Amino acid sequence: MLDKTIIQKTLRVPAGDGPAGDGGAVARQLDAVLLDVGFALSRDLMEHIGALAPAPALDLAATVVSAVRELVGDHVRHNAYFIGFPHDVPDTVEFWTDRLRAAVRTGGGTATDAQLRDAVAAGAVNLFDLPGYGTYQHTYAELLAAHDELIAAAGDRLTLLRLGDTAEAEATRLYLAMAGSSTPHGEADLAILSELAVACLDGVQPAEIPVRENRAVLDGIRLVLGRPLVGVDTTTDVLRVACQVSGGDASLATPTRFRAFRRPERRMLLAALDRVVGANQDKLGDVARHAERWKRLGERLHPHEYPQWPHAQQVFTVARGERRVSNLAGRAEAAIRAGAVGPAASVLSAAPGLLLRSADRLLRQATAAERTDVVEAVTGALGSASGRVLLSLREHVGNRLTPATARMYANRSRRAWIGPDARPPLPAGLVAELSSLLDAEIGARLPEPRRPLLVDPEVLDVALPLSGKASEGGFAVLPRGSRASVSGELLRFFMYWRQRRQRTDYDLSVLLLDDEFHTAGQVSWTNYHHDGVVHSGDITDASNGATEFIDVPLTVEGHYVVPQVYVFAGESFDEVAESMFGYQTRTRKQRGAPFDARTVRARSHLRGQGRIALPMVFARSERGWQAVWLHLYLAGRPSFNRVEDNTFSTAARVRALVERRHLTVSYLVDLWRARAEVTTWNGRLPDEPVTFIGLTAPDGLPAGSEAYTLDRLAELIPE
Repeated sequence: MLDKTIIQKTLRVPAGDGPAGDGGAVARQLDAVLLDVGFALSRDLMEHIGALAPAPALDLAATVVSAVRELVGDHVRHNAYFIGFPHDVPDTVEFWTDRLRAAVRTGGGTATDAQLRDAVAAGAVNLFDLPGYGTYQHTYAELLAAHDELIAAAGDRLTLLRLGDTAEAEATRLYLAMAGSSTPHGEADLAILSELAVACLDGVQPAEIPVRENRAVLDGIRLVLGRPLVGVDTTTDVLRVACQVSGGDASLATPTRFRAFRRPERRMLLAALDRVVGANQDKLGDVARHAERWKRLGERLHPHEYPQWPHAQQVFTVARGERRVSNLAGRAEAAIRAGAVGPAASVLSAAPGLLLRSADRLLRQATAAERTDVVEAVTGALGSASGRVLLSLREHVGNRLTPATARMYANRSRRAWIGPDARPPLPAGLVAELSSLLDAEIGARLPEPRRPLLVDPEVLDVALPLSGKASEGGFAVLPRGSRASVSGELLRFFMYWRQRRQRTDYDLSVLLLDDEFHTAGQVSWTNYHHDGVVHSGDITDASNGATEFIDVPLTVEGHYVVPQVYVFAGESFDEVAESMFGYQTRTRKQRGAPFDARTVRARSHLRGQGRIALPMVFARSERGWQAVWLHLYLAGRPSFNRVEDNTFSTAARVRALVERRHLTVSYLVDLWRARAEVTTWNGRLPDEPVTFIGLTAPDGLPAGSEAYTLDRLAELIPE
């Protein structure tokens, strides 16, 4: 399983350790199979498999095929309701009428219009109960038989797989990179980190684990295995570990039901608490923020049974409200409410990250005299804050010259809501001053390039991955706000889901918006056709998995194409057994089955909280069409969500994110230009070693080169 994870995360195949032999036939066969799903072997990988004995070569080949098929969503069967899709899809009303005729047909004849009117007037007609509605009327094999083989096109995707080191070395490399990452991981990556931590527990450990949730994952494993905890320096760190080992949320965004702890586990957690509070009584200031969780945890840890750790007992005294302890944020808030913004900034200077995250509010509320004090405090904090905080503030400041059309809020679960932007803009001079200060500090922290930089222009519009929680796992998935050019003449969206316990109906829909974000049309289960856009048909049950498709010709009227997934009934995105969204690009003349892995450009999981998913939007620009990643979820209604009922809220969220100016890779590259040679990748291999930055690295870079690709872009963020 770890080998598959490594391949999917890095596109590197761990070297096989079997005996040598003649595996050339296996290597050639594997290369042919991979071409059918849009992948190819690098020269080194081809030679490595060919040098293995046939048996280990076959084992390695099976792992590779399984990993990449799952990566692009080809591990399941993507059937379509209408077997001829995208052709032969009937008009929506005609289709419903045909289904209604089948429902009232008597004696094998054809129902008359009068019979249809009587059936509808009686009020007993349920669309979803009509014969043949919402369930496949043909097998997957019959679907394939009805379609020609895919006609290959020059623009079809071809992703290169490279040869890695041994499985142990690759696992260690990935573990150190993920554990030592300076950006928080999403749910999928935290699960991978946990799996890697178990395998790498006795090996090399990261020198530093900056993200506290990562520490909680690792310490949760160490707690269960009886190893000393590492990096615990706040009371909240201990709470995170308790949540993690209880199968809950280490980010503390959602409540956790604590499990029973074994005595050795209780002793380790209480001892850690005692050390933290004993070293600094101010650490008790964080307890009140999570008081209820601490009280519930106290019921499991029984701190009164351990008088040798009196400082740990103080934590639960504060949680029960028997002792009041003010924290730094509380003191700053009291100063702000009293109108003393300058002193509030001085208080927050003890916590540089908190000060910088509060900078906008302080500057808005400060008087002209106090504003100088706030800027001085912010300037003094820059050198102590993390690079991720500096970049977040730089992006924020760049969007504060004018009020936004709407202010969008998105939490760690990617749930989004909209409100008016009532904040007065910051003065242009102040924005310029702060931007200059931040640029200087961020630029100074960038590592000194040892080689010339070679940059693929396709990566310049990728938003800096400041948080893995703002995106989903999958294939070629980019951070929220990233833009990617779209080739081809036709977009094909696909959405697959498989229910777990109850009948679940998901609906794939497309909303079309004009250049002012007004509705220009929609295609969904209630409207199969609009301006050349075609729906594949509605599936209402996914016991064995189901797929819906929508074709969008890029000649469509409208400025924005917004694919969406609605939970009409049943399990939510984080409850179903599996759910995914992706898009393919094709030419007008390309035939083939509705799904073909070679044409998949991106495939993401759908695992967020909410009943409506907005994975991305496609925007028409001067450079052609671009895909803009959203990774948003809306609460929606408990059931019966439809695109027609959410046009305004969807458009508002799309506009808020599309109009926001995100910090992208091009920002860091521009800072590097002042200190290093930067060349744009034009398809020619360089003669000397380089540092390559791109979505994927070309095959054949000179020995000694280093490549920062999609899986490593977070490493570009300075510490």
